[in-house]
Amino acid sequence: MSDTKTVGQELQGEILKTVRKSQDAVVDAIKRWADTVQSITPSIPVPNLPYADKLPKPEELVASAYDFAEKLLANQRTFAESVLQATKPLTSGKNGTTPPKAGTSAK
Repeated sequence: MSDTKTVGQELQGEILKTVRKSQDAVVDAIKRWADTVQSITPSIPVPNLPYADKLPKPEELVASAYDFAEKLLANQRTFAESVLQATKPLTSGKNGTTPPKAGTSAK
């Protein structure tokens, strides 16, 4: 059982590493693109929009979205654990043993 868990953790680590490398490549490409666009375009004056100073900054929007996602994920975990606890009588027999499958008799 522990071997399976270790393999699963190693696989998760590899997936996360691959995702991170892909993300880094995308961020690098966007930086190069933005630098190129900035170098070939004239300065654009920022329009004086009413209430523009009241709008959240992009960094605040990202932080807020991820804070919410973290809370939602924690809530979903609690829910899933509650479901497992509620179904425990169906998934384990007396003394934590697995109940016999339907159609078989205990020996």
